[in-house]
Amino acid sequence: MDFINVMMGEHKAIRRMLKVMRKACLDVFERKPVDYSDFHKIIDFIRGYADRHHHGKEERLLFDCMLKELGPVADTLIRHGMLVEHELGRLHVKDMEEALERIEQGSEEHKVDLIANALAYTYLLGRHADKEDIAVYTYALRNLDEASLAELERQCSELERNAEKEGVQEKYLGLLNKLEQKYGVI
Repeated sequence: MDFINVMMGEHKAIRRMLKVMRKACLDVFERKPVDYSDFHKIIDFIRGYADRHHHGKEERLLFDCMLKELGPVADTLIRHGMLVEHELGRLHVKDMEEALERIEQGSEEHKVDLIANALAYTYLLGRHADKEDIAVYTYALRNLDEASLAELERQCSELERNAEKEGVQEKYLGLLNKLEQKYGVI
């Protein structure tokens, strides 16, 4: 199904941002001059693209359909796996933002917290995306009935069209390209 390919493509973009995050963290670690506004941009990408745009589709559409249709296995996979990881990712981002605010107020000590939470997020989301690509999406495609898959395709296509009208993909993929060039992780 095309909606699965779209979501896997979003994972590729998210993985690209994870590489930017690691490089930005390395610059902090190596005490290079750091433009901390880039971390605000990274957080905006995570919240706007990875979480609201991508995870929003998963949570409101795919996971909801799987929970309704596929029983206990899906319940365990989604509620005790994917949704827990989404929430943990949100916690890391919140803690990154708090550390960033303290750094901007002059606290050198909070650079450690920024790096720790940013790297924890990169590890979490990298593995999370792999699990979804390999296990969750495959399980859904094999087990959801054709009518459900067709409805998911319709709903995801509509969300993608609306996001394009709002400039979501253009904004965040453009930001990603700029940060990749800046940090040399192309």
